[in-house]
This record gives sequence, C-alpha cells and structure tokens, in this order.
Amino acid sequence: FHGAVCLALGWACWKTYLGRPEPGVRASGMGVLGRGLINSRPAEGVSVLEANLALVKRYSDSKANRRNTLVLQANLANCLVNVGRQDEALALRRGIHAECVALNGVSHEATISAGSNLAISLDCAGLWDESQSLIRNQLLPAARRTLGHDKHTTLSLSQNLAVSLQGNPKCTREDLLEAETIMQ
Repeated sequence: FHGAVCLALGWACWKTYLGRPEPGVRASGMGVLGRGLINSRPAEGVSVLEANLALVKRYSDSKANRRNTLVLQANLANCLVNVGRQDEALALRRGIHAECVALNGVSHEATISAGSNLAISLDCAGLWDESQSLIRNQLLPAARRTLGHDKHTTLSLSQNLAVSLQGNPKCTREDLLEAETIMQ
C-alpha cells in the first residue's frame, strides 16, 4: 500500500495497538505508521520512527531483532533525507552498512543494498571519491559474484557509479567516458 491508504492503515494500526501491553505489537503498529509518514509527512515520520526505534532497541537484543532494527534505521534514514537532514542520514547509513557487514558479510544482498544507500548518501554529501571507491571495490564485485550481472541491484549499482562519476565537479574526460560506457 502507498499514499493515503498506507497512511490510513498506519493510523489504524497505531490506534489499535497503542494500549496493548506487548511492546512488539506496539512497535509493529508504530512501524506501519512510520512507513506511511516517510513520504507524505516526513517531519512527523521522523518522530514516530525515532520512538519506534527506541522501543524496539529497549525490548530486543536477538540477532533477528538486530536485523529488524536495521530495517527501522533504514526507514529513519530515508525519512531524514526527506526532511533535508542529509548529514544525520549519512551517519545512520554508515552504521547500517557496518552492521550489515558484521551480521551478514559483504556478499549478502541486504549488505549490498545498504551499501548502495550509503553510496547515494555519500554522493549527496559531495564525498564522490569515497562513493566511487565503495561501489567499485566492494559493492559491484560482491553483487556480480553473488547476484549476477543482470540482477536489478547490480544494474542499479552500475548506474549509481555512472551518476557519481558524472556528478563529481572534478570529473575528468575519462570519468565521463567511463560513465557513458557504463550506461550503454
């Protein structure tokens, strides 16, 4: 669901589960509401997602819940981007990627996806060289090895590299030619 329907479902979950004593059920309702607010009302979404993250961290510490916490942090990072808090989103995405590497290894699809989000944030912060290095040296080789050359994630990483090469104010003619080759 998306748009108004997602938001309505989020509010319904929140109202339904607010009074429940089980923290997991409350957190689930808050999560649905937070996801509904990410694009439609991101300033409110930040507050809901931060509260949801605090609740989940308070009541869980298992490996499965660590993965759930990473998803919540990724949602919060997306919401922070939507309200213009790029630096906070970048810091959060660095932590998410590092935790994914620790939990899953560098070749896991979730780690590659977290790395892709980190690379995008690095580009937004003007850290072009770090972004390109991350994609070239870690993400693309892992994606090609694990997922294959034609998988959507692998193709998106190639596109992200091309965009990073073109977007860098210090790009050279060789960078532009490489970006063009990648996009063909």
